[in-house]
Amino acid sequence: MSPFPTSTVLGYPRIGPHRELKRALESYWDGRATRDDLDRVGAEIRERTWRRLAELGLEGLPSNTFSMYDQVLDTAVLLGAVPARYRDADDPYFAMARGTEQLAPLRMTKWFDTNYHYIVPEIGPDTVFELDPGKPLSEVREARALGYETRPVVVGPVTFLLLASALDRLDEVLACYEELLSVLAAEGVAWVQLDEPALVADRTPEELAAVRTAYERLGAAGARPGLFVATYFGETGEALPVLAGTPVEAIGVDLVRGGVPGIDLPGKTVVAGVVSGRDVWRTSPERALAALAGVRAGRVTVSTSCSLLHVPYDVAAEPRLDPALKERLAFAEQKVAEVVALSRTAFPSSTAGLVPAAPSVAPSVAPSVAPSVAPSVAPSVALPAPVAAEGRGPYAERAAAQAERLRLPPLPTTTIGSFPQTGALRAARAAVAAGTLSREDYERRVEAEIERVIRLQEGLGLDVLVHGEPERNDMVQYFAEHLDGFAVTANGWVQSYGSRCTRPPILHGDVGRPSPITVRWAAYAQSLTGKAVKGMLTGPVTIVAWSFVRDDLPLRDVVFQVADAVREEVSDLEAAGVKIIQVDEPALRELLPLRRAAQDDYLEWAVATYRRATSGASDRTQIHTHLCYSDADQILAAIDGLDADVTTIESARSGGRILGAVKAFGRGLGPGVYDIHSPRVPSAAEVEELLRATLAVLPAERVWVNPDCGLKTRTYEQVEASLANVVAAARELRDAL
Repeated sequence: MSPFPTSTVLGYPRIGPHRELKRALESYWDGRATRDDLDRVGAEIRERTWRRLAELGLEGLPSNTFSMYDQVLDTAVLLGAVPARYRDADDPYFAMARGTEQLAPLRMTKWFDTNYHYIVPEIGPDTVFELDPGKPLSEVREARALGYETRPVVVGPVTFLLLASALDRLDEVLACYEELLSVLAAEGVAWVQLDEPALVADRTPEELAAVRTAYERLGAAGARPGLFVATYFGETGEALPVLAGTPVEAIGVDLVRGGVPGIDLPGKTVVAGVVSGRDVWRTSPERALAALAGVRAGRVTVSTSCSLLHVPYDVAAEPRLDPALKERLAFAEQKVAEVVALSRTAFPSSTAGLVPAAPSVAPSVAPSVAPSVAPSVAPSVALPAPVAAEGRGPYAERAAAQAERLRLPPLPTTTIGSFPQTGALRAARAAVAAGTLSREDYERRVEAEIERVIRLQEGLGLDVLVHGEPERNDMVQYFAEHLDGFAVTANGWVQSYGSRCTRPPILHGDVGRPSPITVRWAAYAQSLTGKAVKGMLTGPVTIVAWSFVRDDLPLRDVVFQVADAVREEVSDLEAAGVKIIQVDEPALRELLPLRRAAQDDYLEWAVATYRRATSGASDRTQIHTHLCYSDADQILAAIDGLDADVTTIESARSGGRILGAVKAFGRGLGPGVYDIHSPRVPSAAEVEELLRATLAVLPAERVWVNPDCGLKTRTYEQVEASLANVVAAARELRDAL
């Protein structure tokens, strides 16, 4: 078996430096391009990636990290775990990811503590696992034809089954992995990477036994490549000695978020993640070399802490960033260069990878952005019963005051905030940035779009309206552009799911709000209608979670700074006559610490920041919040503790699974009845069925009717048809009530 390379990365961005994959996917989905066109773009992105990694001097090149949509979905296809209802679709892969007119897509949720969304595998009693090694095998051959030997990367069997809640199927799945190893060995592959991030969570004795079973069995396979098991997003903890006791040859550890002062694994290769794959700050060479010096193993490799999927491509593509800030930044390309430089410094060429040439000082490896946080398989967390937020009365008193002021019907209908972002809007925003359209002309176009959205909602019969957010490029970036302490990028795109990309802002200084941000647009929208129009804000936890955050302050202190800015905006919206203010916190669950011991502290301060942002509102002002695609049922007590008057929450995409946990929820609740991440239009009967399920567990006076999330990614044709059915279903049940 050939030695493991001395420098590598666990993965790389895959959307293309200019979002080539996004455009190719959307062209294919819209029927403007063929599958051959889409595949050609994918091949070009992969070739560019391998070529650039080799040019930068990286020794160990990964393959099979590219995906047309999601690596967990790719693994389900690899193992044959395609539910029968999708097999006859024109394109089963995208039918599972996005749905069709006839088929709802599979459930989607957050990948551990990131804003990346994965497709949750559906494994039932009838699932028959059957290996289809075409994708990883073809990428190995593709890279080899270009002159590169690569290491295929696959989600490991334990993590895959934990995410699918199907660990009892381990024996069947391991048979597929054994076959995969045999196929790759026959192809001449030297190493395979099996990603097991679920091992950095608290694991039960039964789950640890499954880890031992899996890797003893795979390690005992006859003809196979070397096994590299990669753990990341936190400390491997009790799973590390279990892995070390199996025949796997290499183990990856996250020394950025893991907080491990030293590792002793004689006879193993330790792939040491000393360059962060989760933030955009340059690596401290002294700190990284000290971390490497704390590793005692048969061989050491320098790596990123996790895949670079979570950072943008290249700082050099940001000409407008302040030069002083830019000097502090490292995107994916710069992080690869850091890995290579650290490897060359730490390991003299004569004994590469064997003896670190670094000081034998235990490193300080505290997290640089946020604490380690939990995957979707974390346990539920209970909080003490919430108390009324300072400055607001008890919920019952507020609800009565709001009912008198708003006079809404039973089962009030609303949307989450955004309406479709048209090509004309995006072009106008770009023209302002380029100086070819005046600010005044742009604002007139925004006002026209707001009026269009208001009239559309009135015509559909919605009860509580939104202004549609035509002035906003993104729910976090827009606020970052108007707050002190943030910088925004021109090309710093990061994949969120499928073709959806965001540009996380860079929070590098103290946060302040120089002037009102949303008041003008909310007040204008309210002036157009007699119905209540919600003021729309992003909450402090989410603004911070979806930014690259300064590493010189505790995370909670940064979030409280943002909370103060949001509180000022809430006050100004209320003063402008806005009766309903929505402060979204979809990232609340996302930041939940991985280890149970740290969860209560996080939830306490996260809830406190939200209440600080909103508790200045009067009892007559209705406060809404929204959460989506994040297994929010696991922190329902904390959500109740936010003390929002109404919570809208994703439910349609996940088949109403949240309903099993909301019986004790004591405030207004709107479990979504329309999955906005699929192009399909739900029928009125389908929406009514979801509403009836909600009414079976909640009293009608507390139930709201709404989509799962904002409508930004959909077309107006899809939105109008879907919302018409939502309103029709609500009226049908309202009449029955």
